[in-house]
Amino acid sequence: MYMYSPSSTSKKPNTTMSRHALRVFNNLNFLTLSLSQTRQTHAQILRTGLFLHTHFTTKLISLYANHLRFVEAQNLLKSIQYPDVFSFSTLIHAYSKLSYFTEAILTFTHMISFKLLPDSRLIPSVVKCCSGLHSLRFGKQVHGFCVSSGLCLDSFVQSSLVHLYVKCGKLYYAHQVFDEMSELDVVSCSALVSGYARDGCVEEAKMVFRRMVELGIEPNLVSWNGMVAGFSQSGRCLEAVMVFRDMCLSGCKADGTTVSSVLPAVGVLEDCFVGVQIHGYAIKQGLGSDKCVVSALIDMYGKCSSTMEMSRVFDEMPERDVGACNALVSGFTRNGLTDDALKAFNMLRSQDLELNVVSWTSIIACCSQHGKDIEALDLFREMQLSGVKPNSVTIPCLLPACGNIAALMHGKAAHGFSLRTGISDNVYVGSALIDMYANCGRIHSARNIFERMPVRNVVCWNAIMGGYAMHGNGNEVIEIFHLMEKSDQKPDFITFTSLLSACSHSGFTEQGEQFFNKMSKDYGITPRIEHYACLVTLLGRAGKLNEAFNTVKNMPFEPDACVWGALLSSCRVHNNLELAELAANKLFELEPNNPGNYVLLSNVYANKGLWKEVDRVRDLMKSMGMKKNPGCSWISIKNKVHMLLAGDTSHPQLVEILEKIDNLSTEMKKLGCLPVTSFVLQDVEDQEKEHILCGHSEKLAVVLGLLNTPQGSTLQVIKNLRICGDCHDFIKFVSKLEQREIFVRDTNRFHHFKDGLCSCGDYW
Repeated sequence: MYMYSPSSTSKKPNTTMSRHALRVFNNLNFLTLSLSQTRQTHAQILRTGLFLHTHFTTKLISLYANHLRFVEAQNLLKSIQYPDVFSFSTLIHAYSKLSYFTEAILTFTHMISFKLLPDSRLIPSVVKCCSGLHSLRFGKQVHGFCVSSGLCLDSFVQSSLVHLYVKCGKLYYAHQVFDEMSELDVVSCSALVSGYARDGCVEEAKMVFRRMVELGIEPNLVSWNGMVAGFSQSGRCLEAVMVFRDMCLSGCKADGTTVSSVLPAVGVLEDCFVGVQIHGYAIKQGLGSDKCVVSALIDMYGKCSSTMEMSRVFDEMPERDVGACNALVSGFTRNGLTDDALKAFNMLRSQDLELNVVSWTSIIACCSQHGKDIEALDLFREMQLSGVKPNSVTIPCLLPACGNIAALMHGKAAHGFSLRTGISDNVYVGSALIDMYANCGRIHSARNIFERMPVRNVVCWNAIMGGYAMHGNGNEVIEIFHLMEKSDQKPDFITFTSLLSACSHSGFTEQGEQFFNKMSKDYGITPRIEHYACLVTLLGRAGKLNEAFNTVKNMPFEPDACVWGALLSSCRVHNNLELAELAANKLFELEPNNPGNYVLLSNVYANKGLWKEVDRVRDLMKSMGMKKNPGCSWISIKNKVHMLLAGDTSHPQLVEILEKIDNLSTEMKKLGCLPVTSFVLQDVEDQEKEHILCGHSEKLAVVLGLLNTPQGSTLQVIKNLRICGDCHDFIKFVSKLEQREIFVRDTNRFHHFKDGLCSCGDYW
């Protein structure tokens, strides 16, 4: 664009023409000019020499800014030899209005370089930009200028400064400015009330609110909404509901923002009765079709476990949107209704609704958290095929599914994706990767991820400690804990759960007791029920059953099923019938429909040869319609996950598997390694017991791996129950005979078999 300047032409402007143009431009309505007309006007101004009039140039800047032609506006501003405050203000106001905050700040600094001082009309726009950028440092500089120039006495400037400090979370400074205001207005009061409410400062918020009323400032809808939303977001849910009630009693009608802000608080409180009342209020106010209100209602009913009402609200929606769909899937997930969540998700996909990353992440998390790990992996693949890009929340939701079934290749693919997209440095992605590699038996890879993390929080430390604890590496867990202490990272209750678990797996009884005491003494962490369960396991596994029982009796709260289960498991290991019966009877009261407790007691009776008692317990289970959970193992071969059940005859390679087991058993017997038939807790002949042992799922899975993988490759097996002693001996033998590394993860821990030895040291 041609810019006129004195040096660009030797001709002087035509004076008569300039006067005529001046009259024309003064009568011109600049507000109605199109972009084309703006450019024509610009050309006329250049041709007639009126560019020397800053008044017209400033109006042109405003016109270009209104048409979002900021490059032309900036060029025009730069062409003015002697710009004034209004020239810059015009552009800064336009930038601020359209939320181009960085550009506004740069233009403001450019103005200051001309030694032009802002006025009280410009400062609020500049402060608004500082608020939008959360730039406290620059905002303070502007505030300092206002103090030195006396502009801080202007009510609009003061109001903007209150908003700045509230937005930046500096409520002390906001209140200081607020107290200095000569004329309080509803806008400033509402901003400060909202800020205190968002910060969970109940009394301070109410104090400012009362001051408003005392000064005769009528709270408006924004004031009430700020209080309701602020308390709801800060977790002060009861206060949010009470403020909503007071608002209704005051005669102020709530809008969609109010209702959609209070409903999450009702959901957290799980008060369906109040939720139904607010639902009725929303319908009466004509808010029943408001998309935000409907989504909040679905979310509230889901949190209150009212899934039927939740579905009804969704079904009655006149026009469904993705927010409501996400709330529906989350509601089903929260209530453990995984199949319903999947059904709803697939239905929404079939209706060509454009699902977003939140929708896909929610359903992947749902499957990952509720045992549908293969479905989670399939959904992740479909998500990418549909063109939705996973983010730093999706990956941590997917990785547990990879770890749960030891799908290492899928986990590595997700790791690769996080590296390519630059999200691998996210602490939650990193923590999930540590957990995945640990669950897949690759504890060294997990440690490498941990060491390379640029930033670590307590979640990262807990992940690596939990991984080592699962592998029974007690010394490494203790070493990392000491590193954590040196790094000034404060441990939490999960940290001590990992420590106690590691000590239990490694037989570090005294050290475990020391850590239990250290938790409350040094860190002020009150032991929870899970810590007592770990302590009972720690003592029980070491054979200190009486001490374990005393711990249960002296707990500061009522023992739950985890604690009694820990005691019963220890009694099974050490064949303590008296304590086993006591623990089992407690468990029958707490978990009458859990077959595992009956099986454990039955096993204790079987070890004692009390077959009549075994039959009695099993008959009791039958009468209650319960069956023993079948042993189940998973192994990943060539990116396909195989599931094998104990005694299953449906696998296509079953004949080959059993033949290989028979050959390996023969080799074991030749070397003097006989089957440990005591682990068959049935009153049958030894030969029949050997046959039963051949059908254990972990044994089937290991042999399937031997048949279908190259010689020397590593095998990874997961089992849903504790590995039996005979299978443990069998896999130790196979690892040496076949020269294989074999990882087996049972419900307790990892077993790393190599060269005929196990990482557990036969202590599990």
